[in-house]
Amino acid sequence: MPNEIGYASKKKISLKGRDFLELQDFSAEEIWKILKTTRTLKKYRGKKINKLRGKSVAMIFEKPSTRTRVSFEVAVEELGGKALYLSRNELQLGRGETIADTARVLSRYVHLIMARVYKYETLEELASYATVPVVNGLSDINHPLQILADLYTLWERFKKLRGLTIAWVGDGNNVCNSILIGASKLGLNVNVATPPGYEPHQRYLEWSKANASQSGSNINLFTDPSEAVRDADVIMTDVFVSMGQEEEKERRMAIFYPKYQVNMELMARARADVVFMHPLPAHRGEEVTDDVIDSERSLVWEQAENRLHTSKALLYLLL
Repeated sequence: MPNEIGYASKKKISLKGRDFLELQDFSAEEIWKILKTTRTLKKYRGKKINKLRGKSVAMIFEKPSTRTRVSFEVAVEELGGKALYLSRNELQLGRGETIADTARVLSRYVHLIMARVYKYETLEELASYATVPVVNGLSDINHPLQILADLYTLWERFKKLRGLTIAWVGDGNNVCNSILIGASKLGLNVNVATPPGYEPHQRYLEWSKANASQSGSNINLFTDPSEAVRDADVIMTDVFVSMGQEEEKERRMAIFYPKYQVNMELMARARADVVFMHPLPAHRGEEVTDDVIDSERSLVWEQAENRLHTSKALLYLLL
């Protein structure tokens, strides 16, 4: 069994040249390598680290972004590299060039490709034809880059990860899918409370339960948020209506609100020292109330900041 920080051995771990599409592809030891590198780079932020001197990173955005774009671009710059922002309309993708051809061409110019896309299959095709590492900046089914920041934020707060209990309340969406994987790999318990029919993706549930059997953690599904948050160290949520689901807003709000809102009443049903997390952007007054997200229990801003530091660590290790 791995020890508290997840290491089963002291073998040398290298992530150089790897794609980062899915946390399930990485061992607990490899995830911990990223988190420990994050700690070092955050500590020495401001020091000159030219790990990416002479290297360029292409950032493809099919979807608008605040945190992913800014954190990743600043991460590249602080490591001495050059970041190139490429919207779909600025690429020939918008005029019919294939993903495969785009991947082949970009690989001749840059040293890594990060892409924020609508469909996970786009990332898989990019990675299949690119000869440089491809990083998942978000897809419809997962968001592993966010979960690195979430896990690091919890490690900073609690000084451990193994044995903590996360309660996810709301939609079993892409962030929920990825937190199931990251948490189960590192020995955190996850209670997921969703309305019937809005559970996490079945594949991610199966993966997380298999991971949990190895790490000694537990994965549980609920429909009642009050049951899910009992004894929780962390309550997480996300928007009820994600980007691209605007036409479903009225129906979704009728299902999720107010039962799955994180408010002070729900927080009070968890452990006394429970913390709140949200990947942002938040729809205040819908999935979370102002008094929760702005409270001393909220780690939302630390979580957002750590997107920068975990991105730096990932770039440092992949390149």
